[in-house]
Amino acid sequence: MTSTASETTDNSPNTPTPTDAATRLADISHDPRDPNPWVALYLDTSVPFHPHAKAAILIDSSSRSRQFLLPIIRPFCRLGICFLKILKTFVPNAIASSWLLHHSIYLGLKWFVSPYANYLIMRHFHMASEILKFVADNARGVDIELSPLHPEKLRDLVDDVFLKHDLNIYNFIININKQLNEQDIELEPIDPLNCDCITDGEFAIERMPTGWLNIIDLESAIEIYTPMYQLLLTDSDFWRACNSLQLDETIALYATTLMGDHRFLGLVNNRHPIITESTLGAAHRLMLHGLAVELLHAHLVKHKRLQATHTP
Repeated sequence: MTSTASETTDNSPNTPTPTDAATRLADISHDPRDPNPWVALYLDTSVPFHPHAKAAILIDSSSRSRQFLLPIIRPFCRLGICFLKILKTFVPNAIASSWLLHHSIYLGLKWFVSPYANYLIMRHFHMASEILKFVADNARGVDIELSPLHPEKLRDLVDDVFLKHDLNIYNFIININKQLNEQDIELEPIDPLNCDCITDGEFAIERMPTGWLNIIDLESAIEIYTPMYQLLLTDSDFWRACNSLQLDETIALYATTLMGDHRFLGLVNNRHPIITESTLGAAHRLMLHGLAVELLHAHLVKHKRLQATHTP
């Protein structure tokens, strides 16, 4: 992306980078004969979206890393997945170390991944935890103990955060449906809905590293990490992680049922969890998963604001 904006330093702990992504987009001049596609997407307000997160996604997606690095590494990463699948068929759990996986992810994010991508990754765990809590707090007749994930700095990720994220989703679905089935009741909302768990604003996240090597975009990083995920997790953990991506539809159904508005479901791309997808496309599906969580959380923020304006 070409911009005439000068890089400024913002010392706010909640800023994704020293150069504010939204400012960079806003400073791009509009040429009707050559409109900037990223600016068009940023200005579009057809769906709710946290403005800093949206700008971070667009700046990251328009980077040279995604334009030139991603097409080169993607086929090799997917060949790696195929090779590891053959290996894991014979020795499914011979090489497994969640400790090594999470420490390597942490170091890779710290030294090589763009601050925009790191900002989005850190936001993801906060939003996912709040969405699950929203459903738990507002489902009538259920009482679920949650294990929320709220990492504030990259170092916090070494505590098996990626693995715990997947476990939280499956355990939540199992526990809430056990309680509903035992009571022979359907998912119904309390009245009024409790939106206290939804953060309207920035999360408590440290500013991300901005070294000269921090240039790899989010999608390229995910492509690189997916074979590592397969190598350093048990075969069961890897399959469970890949299949969890299709639970976007399930969690979105819970939230929209409680809100009484299913229009958001049209924005969910990871669907039909009973019919599983190939692991080869896991990296791209993970990008869609991140987008779905961003949009659903923004949808809940919008509902929280509307609820506040209508409260006497």
